[in-house]
Amino acid sequence: MKRPGSHWFLPDSYDVLALLGEQVDVTVEGMDAFARWGAGEQGAAEEVRDSEHKADDRRRALVKAIRESFTTPLEPEDLFELSTGLDEVINGAKNTVRESEALQMAPDRPMADMTQEIASGVRHLQESLAAVGHDPVTASEAAARATKVQRGLERTYRLAMAALVEGGDLRQAVGRQELYRRLDRISDAIVVVAERVVYATVKEG
Repeated sequence: MKRPGSHWFLPDSYDVLALLGEQVDVTVEGMDAFARWGAGEQGAAEEVRDSEHKADDRRRALVKAIRESFTTPLEPEDLFELSTGLDEVINGAKNTVRESEALQMAPDRPMADMTQEIASGVRHLQESLAAVGHDPVTASEAAARATKVQRGLERTYRLAMAALVEGGDLRQAVGRQELYRRLDRISDAIVVVAERVVYATVKEG
């Protein structure tokens, strides 16, 4: 998505925020599928993998645009870090699905709850990133909502881990711990993106 430079001697500029928006849109699609997978829709696993591949394509296009643009509405470092954070989120979902399949452990109720909270957080990031560059208040408020949802996930995670201690099946406990930790790391990645949004908007304000 290229916008011609205003002068013949300047390099072309790209609409990098639109490209970032495309990456987050695909990430939302993937995390919605991830939530359906967590709720028991096993066929959604393939949608998660497909979305991860599409998100990689959007990320590559964005990184190329950042490198080649004469100017960008946010600092290139901030754009790169936002894109990297989104990539970690969707990669985490894909890897959680893969690990679940390898362990032959279908999602349980805590995983269903956590994947829903993750998907909700990513939707708030979508709202936040849509406002970046022109509405810092909305961007920051939506980022704060993304973080708040993930604080709720932390409670779900702690309760789920505590319940495992009370169980008697060691294999189940070890496998579930790994899956829960993967979900917790995805949540952490969402918080990192939300915090970067706030940092970027403060700098631009």
